[in-house]
Amino acid sequence: MKTAITPLFGFLWILGLPLLVHAQVPDEPIEIQRGVPQFFIDDWLVDNRFAIKYKNNAVVHVAHPPTKHASNPVYAGDSGYVSVARHPETGKFQLWTQVHDWVDKKQGGSTRYAIAYAESDDGLVWTAPNLGLFEWKGTKDNNIVIRGPKNARASGPQVLMTLPEKDKRGFTYVMTYRTGGAGKDHDGIRLAGSHDGIHWDPESELRPKHLHSDTLNSIVYDAERDRYLMTCRAKDRYRRFGDEMIDTGASRRISVMESEELWTEWKESPHALLTPDEIDADQDFNFFYGMPMHHYAGIYWGFLWVFRMNDPIHTELVTSRDGLHWKRAPKRVPLIPLGPEGSWDDGMTFGGPHWIEVGDEWWFYYAGHDGGHDSKERTAAIGLATCPKERLVSLRGPKNGGGVVVTRLLKWPGGDLFLNVAPAGDGESKVTVRISNAIRDPLEGYDHAGCETFAGDSVRHRVRWKEDRSMNELAGQEVRVEIFLENADLFTLTAEPENKEG
Repeated sequence: MKTAITPLFGFLWILGLPLLVHAQVPDEPIEIQRGVPQFFIDDWLVDNRFAIKYKNNAVVHVAHPPTKHASNPVYAGDSGYVSVARHPETGKFQLWTQVHDWVDKKQGGSTRYAIAYAESDDGLVWTAPNLGLFEWKGTKDNNIVIRGPKNARASGPQVLMTLPEKDKRGFTYVMTYRTGGAGKDHDGIRLAGSHDGIHWDPESELRPKHLHSDTLNSIVYDAERDRYLMTCRAKDRYRRFGDEMIDTGASRRISVMESEELWTEWKESPHALLTPDEIDADQDFNFFYGMPMHHYAGIYWGFLWVFRMNDPIHTELVTSRDGLHWKRAPKRVPLIPLGPEGSWDDGMTFGGPHWIEVGDEWWFYYAGHDGGHDSKERTAAIGLATCPKERLVSLRGPKNGGGVVVTRLLKWPGGDLFLNVAPAGDGESKVTVRISNAIRDPLEGYDHAGCETFAGDSVRHRVRWKEDRSMNELAGQEVRVEIFLENADLFTLTAEPENKEG
């Protein structure tokens, strides 16, 4: 489905001016697709939400950070920014992470970077194979897979997960990473292809952008708009010259570039996207270190690295429907918070650029450090945090009387209605659904009274009415879905085929 963009928005973007419009409003009816979850991370899908006892209650967004795994850290070798994928044929977990080598020089210390590899059958127990491909720290007995042009630097790896086949160029994996110190003809943000994730073809390499953006520069493909977006730092104009802040400016912000093609030189300059605000400033989190991102179900999912100079960094979930207007997490709850004092990840957490779906769970890998950004004594490892699939942000109906979420007009594609719902806390929960028309008249046979009450926890609860009425009967109709929630969290709704198991 193509999303309409207002003329004003398009005009401002073309000129590269500050974007003054806020969240976009979708055209109605919204055409949803079977099998694609519709998220309630924002109010894109919502026409209204209200509590029954509305004076002192409300239906509100609630953040649900994934739970850190008891086995953490799951990978304790030399590590940093991390990207994980599962091989499309074997299902093997494959991990790429940047590794460091502190080099003492007369004028102070410097750091070398390379990209290392590990693999796992279950995503929990990892092996770092001795590959013997590159010399590193004086030996080839290591798991290094990329060192970059002239072996100068390779850092910030991201395996691109959602590429169209034409842009894979016959490779199983395409990675973006950054290099520096190799000369102006090589330095910048680069692409490389691999058939196995271990041997990366140097002949495939291309540099989309000559930019000294010293972070993880994240690229995603948006199939709905047939375009690529890249998050980066605007190092073409900040931290370029001088020693005084008035000259250098602050580069630790999130900027974005757009391109219709991947394997080409990206002509755009970075456009400002996210800057720390007054809530960040209350706790001196005045910098954003980077923002890996993923595109799924029509949504951009950003994993924002929030930085208080020169110590802690944590990861916060931010989301966008167009890649340009972003919504911060409810109450700024970290997606991957720092660990308790003295733990292996009490200094910094860098969330990876995407999750791995394992059964009915989402697995998030992240780099954790036991020291802040300014500490050269810190050590790093890779951790795992998990949650039930799709459950990062909910709309919560209050315990006292409940509340209702009313969707915008949807053009129902056919199939039954499935909800991802769970009790919000102790005590009984209740979920029922009404299907109504444009002015909220209930459709016959689809009211709350005839809906089977659900009080459980399910990532795919099939909604049923008396006489086994099916939403499939409403295929092609314009309807509103009205969901009553009492002490319950609503994460997604999905239109599925009739024979889908609930």
